[in-house]
Amino acid sequence: MTTAHRPRSTTGTDSRTADFATVATPIGPFTAVVDGDGAVLASGWTDDVEQLRGVIHPALRPDTLRRRDSLGAVTAAVEAYHDGDLLAIDTVRVRQTSGPFLTHAWDILRKIPAGNPVTYTEYATVSGRPAATRAAANACARNAAALFVPCHRIIRTDGTLGGFRWGLDIKRWLLVHESAATN
Repeated sequence: MTTAHRPRSTTGTDSRTADFATVATPIGPFTAVVDGDGAVLASGWTDDVEQLRGVIHPALRPDTLRRRDSLGAVTAAVEAYHDGDLLAIDTVRVRQTSGPFLTHAWDILRKIPAGNPVTYTEYATVSGRPAATRAAANACARNAAALFVPCHRIIRTDGTLGGFRWGLDIKRWLLVHESAATN
């Protein structure tokens, strides 16, 4: 579930700290950044935590990042997913914020089952805006919580992959991994 954000203090006195951890996966390092409640703010196949901090919405962006060896359930879910338990990521909490359509579209992404990618057009339809294919693609592009909000499950109408922040090789691996595990 994507949850709403906590408002940032207007006095400028609050300093927000987030934890992060990087784990090795078959397709490279995977880093997740979590807030104080353990909700994922950003994640992806990189060991560059500053790159991830940059994709977090300014209202949620932490001032300080603290490295951890593990993020507990989040790290366990990443490892389990890459080992073949595709459902392990489904219960991990995510916190992103934007306008109503993007927030709704991110929630819809979490309901697309592994092994059953849909087209951008189909995704726009299930998001409630069938004529808004570009808006649906924008929701994927602005998704900070890769894997947990599985934007990699959206493909072009012609069956080609489309874009992916972490590269098409990683998107391809994820789709093959999910297809193999569900068949």
